[in-house]
Amino acid sequence: MIHANSLVTLNFRVTHPATGMTLISTFEATPATMQLGAGELSPALEARLIGLGPGARETFHFGPGEAFGPYSEQLVEKVAREHIPATLYLEQDTVYSFPAPDGSSYPGLVRELTEQYALIDFNHPMAGKAVDVDVEIIGVI
Repeated sequence: MIHANSLVTLNFRVTHPATGMTLISTFEATPATMQLGAGELSPALEARLIGLGPGARETFHFGPGEAFGPYSEQLVEKVAREHIPATLYLEQDTVYSFPAPDGSSYPGLVRELTEQYALIDFNHPMAGKAVDVDVEIIGVI
């Protein structure tokens, strides 16, 4: 049975409910093993996994912003080109890993690119959107 800090091996598929388009899936590949409470899954999904056991198959429906949080304009930053390392060749509509002052890194989508600046969106790609998540629990420790 899954608890708040369980190590869980599962297959999952995230789809856009309106189009049915699959955004990510492990069903056709290797199952994922994730530690609940470690920030590897969204808190909303973790909450719905609690109590499930091996062999469980469920489909969860999340409203806009429920699974991956609301979209925040504060997470869209205009970065002057002079502050972007010359070794980082940017392309519009591409996700890059940007360094943070503490040494960690954050993925960001280049929304707009000019000679003067890059408009970087640090929101999760599914922030503010409704999603469906299919899960199959394989193992729980």
